[in-house]
Amino acid sequence: MVLVYGYPCTEFEVQTADGYVLSMQRIPQGRGSGGASGDEKIRPPVLLQHGVLMDGMTWLLNSPEQSLAFVLADSGYDVWISNSRGTRFSRGHATLDASIPAYWAWSWDELVEFDLPATFDFVFRQTGQKIDYVGHSLGTLIALASFAQGKLVDQLKSAALLSPVAYLSHMTTNIGLLASKAFVGEMVTWLGIAEFNPKGRAVQNFLNGLCANPGVDCYDLMSSFTGKNCCLNESTVDTFLMYEPQSTSTKNMVHLAQTVRDGNIAKFDYGNHNMNVRHYGQGKPPIYNMSNIPNNLPLFISHGGQDALSDVRDVDLLLDNLKFHDGDKLTLQYVKDYAHADFVMGVTAKRIVYDAIVAFFNRQEK
Repeated sequence: MVLVYGYPCTEFEVQTADGYVLSMQRIPQGRGSGGASGDEKIRPPVLLQHGVLMDGMTWLLNSPEQSLAFVLADSGYDVWISNSRGTRFSRGHATLDASIPAYWAWSWDELVEFDLPATFDFVFRQTGQKIDYVGHSLGTLIALASFAQGKLVDQLKSAALLSPVAYLSHMTTNIGLLASKAFVGEMVTWLGIAEFNPKGRAVQNFLNGLCANPGVDCYDLMSSFTGKNCCLNESTVDTFLMYEPQSTSTKNMVHLAQTVRDGNIAKFDYGNHNMNVRHYGQGKPPIYNMSNIPNNLPLFISHGGQDALSDVRDVDLLLDNLKFHDGDKLTLQYVKDYAHADFVMGVTAKRIVYDAIVAFFNRQEK
């Protein structure tokens, strides 16, 4: 997906502190950069983090002129693409095999605790520079949860958050709401299916059951979940379906469903007092307090008016947590016609969103 367009690409494996082996790809420079000795050293590093049921291919689905990874490489950045545990290229582990349930015993708490720190440390060590970060969807939630705990901020220069997912209580998609009720209501049953593989029989049967509900239109499954994307072309969607969706853990999906139900951002709820005490020393899971995000951290937030997952009201709740953020450190962009997938696959995203991200990152360089 990278070399075919004439960009250099190198691949790395990074092991997390809990033993998961993640693949990372690096596009150290743009096309025709000459690759002069030492050239890549001075390029600022940027780390791209995909959302749930996706992998690093998220950033490469359109032409080089329209895909964020290529746009950043051509704009002078040293681009690093991460792939979360459980996705196709990150299924390794020091001791566990992906075919056994123990491999899948994690939620996005572990992405905050282990995956993001491992990828940040690796890029920081390789480049010796602070990192610009771009997250989409779940990639925004795990970043915000990290920043709220004071993690990563010493290695971070700035963060661009696309379709920010933090609060989820206003999610408007019927299929998403039904799914989240099913995950929480049948949590014990679901956790018996360790890997949530969208292409596997168990998940297909689950989706077929949801699609039988009145008011759920599954003719266009992507829109059913994300909202009506305005700006995807057919070939992009075909490419997307060739590579995605990717597996995640069922526990991760249950955790996201808890966020929809509970209206707050907290660690995984084991469903009973004693189990929570055993894990957290308290009966209820600890909260990730978004108000603790450092006020001087440069943030770029872009969200869409048609987004059924990252609803405008939920983004407003997040922004309320950031109301004391330094005025010159918070850049907001609202794109009225955009839904969830437009931010990473839209053919107009370069002109509307990516150029604004590059300008935001360039300002941090000064």
